[in-house]
Amino acid sequence: MTSVSHSFVAPGQQKNLRACMVCSIVQLQSKFLKEGCPNCEGFLSLAHSQEAVEECTSQVYEGLIALADPAQSWVAKWQRLDGYVKGVYAVKVMGTLPEEVLDTMAENNIHYTPRDGSASNAD
Repeated sequence: MTSVSHSFVAPGQQKNLRACMVCSIVQLQSKFLKEGCPNCEGFLSLAHSQEAVEECTSQVYEGLIALADPAQSWVAKWQRLDGYVKGVYAVKVMGTLPEEVLDTMAENNIHYTPRDGSASNAD
């Protein structure tokens, strides 16, 4: 039961939700700050860095998808979310990652496709 209460967003706290610009998971800003991104922490290093959270997550996103089983979901595959942890994801996330983050991803052979819909035809 702790995971349910741990993910609970109280009424009035929606304004504190942010979406990761790489994987599009939606969490409270405080959770990104405390724990980082459950999918991208290895290269984004959001935990304990307010600046990184603000640069690599966005308050501007559209739509929400709740994924209980990302490995089996056709929606997860369609949104390129298969392989990620279960949770709530945005359909589109607006924002631009800093150049140094893009460089780090490229150096680590991590393919990045913007989540704002600008590259949907290129896939």
